[in-house]
Amino acid sequence: MGSALHINFKMKKIGLISDTHGFLHPKLFEFLKDVDEIWHAGDIGNLATLDEIRKFKPTRAVFGNIDNHATRQECKEMMLFRCEEVIVLMTHIGGYPKRYAKGIKPILIKHKPKLFISGHSHILKVINDPEFNLLHINPGAAGKSGIHQQITMTRFVIDKKTIKDLEILDIKREQLT
Repeated sequence: MGSALHINFKMKKIGLISDTHGFLHPKLFEFLKDVDEIWHAGDIGNLATLDEIRKFKPTRAVFGNIDNHATRQECKEMMLFRCEEVIVLMTHIGGYPKRYAKGIKPILIKHKPKLFISGHSHILKVINDPEFNLLHINPGAAGKSGIHQQITMTRFVIDKKTIKDLEILDIKREQLT
């Protein structure tokens, strides 16, 4: 008799949101139902919103510029972590390739993340940065406060060293049900 073949499927499904400002669109729960973790790139709005997300899925979150003292005590301004074999840097105000916020470039140089996540602009952006050999994702705004016309969020897979299968939820802000 031969030995059993053991395959280790090493893969994480990630839901990425930002700028909820205390509001969780009902479609968020449907769109992110199959993810393993939710990452929130700041401007959560309040601890009740963060708690609701945490009850739904394991959550990593950074605070944003509108977040109050309680949220800032609960979350960090910046997170540097490994997901599978990918180094991830997440902060709220980070800018984007060729226009990074002050202080971001030295962190990118030092830690060499493969994935850089920020929020703040309320504009969904997915940009390869060949200068730093990374993928930048800003999921846009998942909440209803701000100048944006669309509510957006993303989900993707990290499979060992590969970031793949990026999908976007994009709905008009006035369609709140």
